[in-house]
Amino acid sequence: MTADLKELEKRMLGAMDSLKKEFAGLRTGRASVNLLDPVVVEAYGQRMQLNQVGTVSAPEPRLLTVSVWDKGLVVSTAKAIREAGLGLNPAPDGQMIRIPIPELTTERRNELAKLAHKYAEHGRVAVRNVRRDGMEALKKAEKDHKISEDEHRQKSDEVQKLTDRFVKQVDEALAHKEKEIKTV
Repeated sequence: MTADLKELEKRMLGAMDSLKKEFAGLRTGRASVNLLDPVVVEAYGQRMQLNQVGTVSAPEPRLLTVSVWDKGLVVSTAKAIREAGLGLNPAPDGQMIRIPIPELTTERRNELAKLAHKYAEHGRVAVRNVRRDGMEALKKAEKDHKISEDEHRQKSDEVQKLTDRFVKQVDEALAHKEKEIKTV
């Protein structure tokens, strides 16, 4: 069962990684190349991630640039950025697209904080689902007489401690993101 505990931890780490990626996509008023991660561009008759059609960089704290590799994709790339729901207004300039990062309004900060809470709750639910799977595996192992009742209780405690640790990490990540949203 100890191998299963490692597997549960690995799955919970996956949930944390997913949460961190979602948080990275939240705009905090400071330019971050991760901000454009959710952008998908129509290119060559298919949908491609932005990083597959150009290079994203943050030359200034309030500016992102996208250097599009194929001149024919500049317009569709700018359109994809504009329509991604990030509140950004790209300005094509040759093969370069400049994206000024506007100041956040109080209303937008509150929206972002709510979104961060939603992402964190999804993270907590993912961690709890992993715990549930672990607990069910323990019940089955006890029922099949592979482990004793005492082992079941001990392993359940370990799974719960692991869950508590990851839920705490989710809460800490949320607190950090909220602080970032409110102070930038």
